Amino acid sequence: MIKMELEIIDYLPENGLAINWEPQYKIATKVINNDVIRITANRDGLISLAKHLLTLALKEVKPGTHIHYDENNSLDAGSNEMIVEKI
Repeated sequence: MIKMELEIIDYLPENGLAINWEPQYKIATKVINNDVIRITANRDGLISLAKHLLTLALKEVKPGTHIHYDENNSLDAGSNEMIVEKI
């Protein structure tokens, strides 16, 4: 068994959702075959996504809270937009 320790930023409603990135992250998304979303990422990108998902999973985070990813703020150029939302 491998254990990995991740640092998740506390959720404070007055500050909104805070996410952080590993230093050398690379993430790309692409829709293939008209209905499949492919996410490709290096190690830092995968760790970053894991932390983001764990942040959304915090009990204090309300349903409807989401993280919006696109090529202007987080994804590699040419990527399709992606939104991950808590229900």
